[in-house]
Amino acid sequence: MVMAMVIPAVLAMVGLALDLGNLYSAHTRLQAAVDSAALAGSLELPYDPDLDKGLVRAAATGMLEKNYPGSELDSLIPGTMIRSVNVQAHADVDLLILGFLGLSAQRVEAAASAGFNKLEVVFVIDNSGSMKGTPINMVKQAAGELVDLIIPDGSETDTKIGLVPFRGKVNVGEAAGDGLSGCRNADGSLNQGIHEDFMDLYWDLPYYYRRRVNLDTCSSIPEAQELTRNKSAVIASLNSQTATGAASGTVIPEGLKWGRHMLTPQRPYDQAGDKEEFRKIIILLTDGDNEDGNCGGPYRAYYEPNNYWTNAYYGMKVTDAHCEDGGRLNQDMLNEAEAAKDAGIEIFTIRFGTSDNTDRDLMRAMASSKPGTDDHYFDAPSVYDIDDIFKKIGRQLGWRLLS
Repeated sequence: MVMAMVIPAVLAMVGLALDLGNLYSAHTRLQAAVDSAALAGSLELPYDPDLDKGLVRAAATGMLEKNYPGSELDSLIPGTMIRSVNVQAHADVDLLILGFLGLSAQRVEAAASAGFNKLEVVFVIDNSGSMKGTPINMVKQAAGELVDLIIPDGSETDTKIGLVPFRGKVNVGEAAGDGLSGCRNADGSLNQGIHEDFMDLYWDLPYYYRRRVNLDTCSSIPEAQELTRNKSAVIASLNSQTATGAASGTVIPEGLKWGRHMLTPQRPYDQAGDKEEFRKIIILLTDGDNEDGNCGGPYRAYYEPNNYWTNAYYGMKVTDAHCEDGGRLNQDMLNEAEAAKDAGIEIFTIRFGTSDNTDRDLMRAMASSKPGTDDHYFDAPSVYDIDDIFKKIGRQLGWRLLS
């Protein structure tokens, strides 16, 4: 008699535990599906920022159905944060024991928001002479559209944006602090054009060569713009880029280095937030290799000193930092990329123009792509590829759960 009473009770408890376990498992599964749906929807925000084109809804609905067939989307609305989407959904879970008590199914619900917030983005843009005209104008337009996406007009946002234009060196700007301003050498010292110890060589040049050497190759490089929430300041800084004026070569590691400095809270820049709070991004675009006049090709200089001798390496009296045969410039570029990644910074690389395999391999190596992919590396053979590439990067910047 006792067993006859106990067994049903035990079975009821086991069945109830199964029901509760199923409900917990269903809610966990639904939450993961809703998270994925919000993330998928956020990827379409660059193309459907006001959620009125149906692209965000279609992406979210498709991902929800894929991960939890039978669940239903309850709402898809702009999130409470800037440029975000909020997704809510439910699913009905069949019950075992509770079904005998008249509860044939129980609803579980989940919500998630994803989008653009808590970003710190630094554009590191090649301003060498080969970028002048249409290339630099297309870059300014595409970068400006990305700025519009992540800092919409009339909105308060936690996102900050900076800019590092570079040639053979970087004009760090007054905001770098610690008394820094003007162009800097690779060791941080002030770049004063051709190093004073090389001036005798300069005066020994025949006049027709000497007149080609511009001792001031700094003032034509736009100043770096520190991280700021001020959209107008960012747009003005972007528009200051012309890729014209006296050249000093192309030294990519200097652009990467000062981009990293901007994104870390330590001096000389101190506008960056903690890496645990902000997603930190460098977007590097260049149309050429490192070039210091000894790297071959059409830009090689056959007299010395020349304008390249005003770059960040010659300016500190280093004359053997070249790029041929995997030389120091290329290695320093890879080292700077690694230092940025170690500081928690993602790097997107864009190689514009005609590229050889060495160029592509270097840019791929610097990019923060997931293993087995090139999702952070982009090749832009034409100026008309640049706009689409910036939109693709914008989609990836939306890949962030906000709640």
